[in-house]
Amino acid sequence: MNHIAIVLLAAALVVVLALLAAAAAGTLARLDGATYPTALMRAATTFAAVLTLAAAVTGVLAEFLG
Repeated sequence: MNHIAIVLLAAALVVVLALLAAAAAGTLARLDGATYPTALMRAATTFAAVLTLAAAVTGVLAEFLG
């Protein structure tokens, strides 16, 4: 299989997982009584954190596998 397709599929999967985590965080914040702007900020923070974590894990794995 083409390596570029695998990389793009993995990137799409990470973005989808980050969106799901952000949606869950925003929903939980809203259920906890936060205002809409606060819930949106928590969702955005969670989205950025998941992407940062994925980049860090990729960097560590690239050093060990490469």
